[in-house]
Amino acid sequence: MSSLNSWLLLLIFVVCAAAIWVAGIKLSDATDVLSERLHLGSALGGVILLAVATNLPELAITASAALSHQLDVAVGNILGGIALQTVVLVVLDAAGVRPRKPLTYLAASLTLLLEGALVVALLLVVVMSTQLPTSLIAFRLTPGAVLIAVLWGIGLLLLRRAGKGLPWHEGGDAPDTQEQPQGHSKTTKESQASAKGISTGRAATVFGIAAAITLLAGVFVERSGEALFGRLGMSGVLFGATVLAAATSLPEVSTGLTSTRMGDYQLAISDIFGGNAFLPVLFLLATVLSGQAVLPRAHNSDIYLTALGGLLTVVYMVGLVFRPQRQRLRMGADSLTVLILYAIGIAGLAFISG
Repeated sequence: MSSLNSWLLLLIFVVCAAAIWVAGIKLSDATDVLSERLHLGSALGGVILLAVATNLPELAITASAALSHQLDVAVGNILGGIALQTVVLVVLDAAGVRPRKPLTYLAASLTLLLEGALVVALLLVVVMSTQLPTSLIAFRLTPGAVLIAVLWGIGLLLLRRAGKGLPWHEGGDAPDTQEQPQGHSKTTKESQASAKGISTGRAATVFGIAAAITLLAGVFVERSGEALFGRLGMSGVLFGATVLAAATSLPEVSTGLTSTRMGDYQLAISDIFGGNAFLPVLFLLATVLSGQAVLPRAHNSDIYLTALGGLLTVVYMVGLVFRPQRQRLRMGADSLTVLILYAIGIAGLAFISG
């Protein structure tokens, strides 16, 4: 990639980003159809399938970076992606909500608070794991990476239990939220697919093709973008936290806009929190593939981005509790706060050494 001229690198980057967007839409639709047809909707299999599907670009980049022992890229891609994927909720709030009320007002539920808490808990374990020695590894596994995967699994079990009902008024849902239950948009998509005569086999084929395109495009987005923006003087950390994270977050944007436009606001937030909770699990993949302790090699900027991702998540958790009704610039107070904090946080990267 480094031998190609800048215009060709830009073309590759844009084309692959567009491929991720289009394939992401198809992947999301196929995932919802398969989830309903195979009765995975409320089961762990459905949650895991959706988390993997929407994070295929990050998975591809992490695997490629780990195999080539570019651990800085692997760490930066995961941690920078969490912060920016949280900002996707700003886009959904400003562009996808009908009627005009803040996203957190319409989606408020205790289950979403638990999902946000899981994200924050996993990010805290990430920070703790960065302080361990690189020599603490056995059988291509490190304590931090394993603990993150275990906590993620336990968190999914608790969320599945919460999804069946909580011992609170209205089962943990706030009054005056979305009229239909979380996940109704998936049922609608499956009904539309059935009406069009789309078989389960065809849906699985679309899923496979879209997944392959997303994986391949994710690798080329990272390699072309790193070469191009490196020539423009952008550091690897800043590129990973902004441009690369934005490109790999396109599936979440398309999935979220579809959910909000169908009035499934809780699912839109759940998909973002669920994807962010899954991303730290990729450290286990990176550790196994590279054979090295990945998290202890995190730089100060990586830890900084981890804290930024946790801070943005907490802001939305507060929004889910207080349910702001007033809007500014078509956004709730929480989304506007997240946007400002993210801008300040990214600017702060320039002052961090290492």
